[in-house]
Amino acid sequence: MVSHLVSTIRNVVGITGNVISLFLFLSPVPTFVRIWKKGSVEQYSPVPYLATLINCMVWVIYGLPMVHPDSTLVITINGAGTAIELVYLTLFLIFCHDKKKRLKVLLIALVEVVFMALVAALVLTLAHTTERRSMVVGIIAILFNIMMYASPLSVMKLVISTKSVEYMPFFLSLASFANGVAWTTYAFLPFDPFIAFPNGLGTLFSLAQLLLYATYYESTKRIIAARKETKVEVNLSEVVVNGNHDPKKTTRAT
Repeated sequence: MVSHLVSTIRNVVGITGNVISLFLFLSPVPTFVRIWKKGSVEQYSPVPYLATLINCMVWVIYGLPMVHPDSTLVITINGAGTAIELVYLTLFLIFCHDKKKRLKVLLIALVEVVFMALVAALVLTLAHTTERRSMVVGIIAILFNIMMYASPLSVMKLVISTKSVEYMPFFLSLASFANGVAWTTYAFLPFDPFIAFPNGLGTLFSLAQLLLYATYYESTKRIIAARKETKVEVNLSEVVVNGNHDPKKTTRAT
């Protein structure tokens, strides 16, 4: 009776985690809409999307029946996440005008795909029990899950130095926090250290981002307002200068 109740709660939390994770994966959409409209990636970093891509791929392997049985919910959301991150990275490559940066992102993505293919092949070939396969892939999953949650640290450094959260998407941080809470809860029904540890740590990373956002939100508004005001002043100056040199207003001496 108790085990059935725990199983039911686990499934409910797992489905909730799937929904929240989907929001996490879709949260950068406003960022990419902005990139699309401006035709440039500006100062946005590809690191979170590269980190999330390899994280999703390793969890797909972890959730396979021959690796970790009864983990369908882990496969479904991470399979969807892999596809979504590939779309983001494709858009990033299209709108990145720095050839060296674009080549670097492409090479890293290819290395990630090749690496995960090798991991899957070696684990399924050399480890002959689900316990051993779960342990090997689980350890790798912990490392990449921490990498995914910690990847915005580079952006957090930019936020602190510029006192602006303009390039740290709020919804991505919020979704990361909710995702970490959901999957940490899931990992205790029953206890799975490979899911609990990285997601618990990820919850703390995401909370730090939210606190940083709250700290620099007002200063960001002031910086953006000042930038717009400066732009208006520059445009007015150009109008005045052009007006003073308008050939139509020049009179010819007789």
